[in-house]
Amino acid sequence: MRCADANDDAEGETMLQLGDTAPDFEAQTTEGPIRFHEWIEGSWAVLFSHPKDFTPVCTTELGAVARLKPEFDRRGVKVIGLSVDPLPDHKAWAGDIAETQGHALNFPLIADSDRRISDLYGMIHPNASDTLTVRSVYVIGPDKTLKLSLTYPASTGRNFAEILRVIDSLQLTAEHSVATPADWRQGEDVIIVPSLGDDEARRRFPDGWKTLKPYLRIVSQPGRR
Repeated sequence: MRCADANDDAEGETMLQLGDTAPDFEAQTTEGPIRFHEWIEGSWAVLFSHPKDFTPVCTTELGAVARLKPEFDRRGVKVIGLSVDPLPDHKAWAGDIAETQGHALNFPLIADSDRRISDLYGMIHPNASDTLTVRSVYVIGPDKTLKLSLTYPASTGRNFAEILRVIDSLQLTAEHSVATPADWRQGEDVIIVPSLGDDEARRRFPDGWKTLKPYLRIVSQPGRR
């Protein structure tokens, strides 16, 4: 199974790039069978992979996402995990997550024991491990295209508060002609994109902006909440 929209590297492996349509697939999860594109329908989505069940860093990560799930829900974002272990292992592992992290699994976890989905998304990096997925994160928009991809080594846990911050930026910039500066957080000033001329900017931002350079115009966040 291959992604028709993905590019291929020199060795013929799938290379998923920003703007590509996220590959569709069918899978068994801890919450029942899904078809990925139907499951996303109308929402943003985060797909993130784990090297293996019953491993310490993964356990803390799944607990962190369970704790933050109301924040993902508030942004209209569905979250789904993946590991190459079978479904019975996932369900047994869920008990450990609840016991040690204080938050029960409250989102689906894909069973990918044949590594079909891992290969489809390029989650297995042979130089890191030829059998285990790296810690991949994919943020996918309602149009089912890839908006962000991150790859972590197996030894380093992810910062899901940072992933929420990036989602805030992606959602804001998808709606308005702005970009977000370094270390930006929800509610802070943003940058008017250079492609927007001053005349159009005046129409869109009638309260004005601060010009640091002709290409660097600072404006209050539109629709600040």
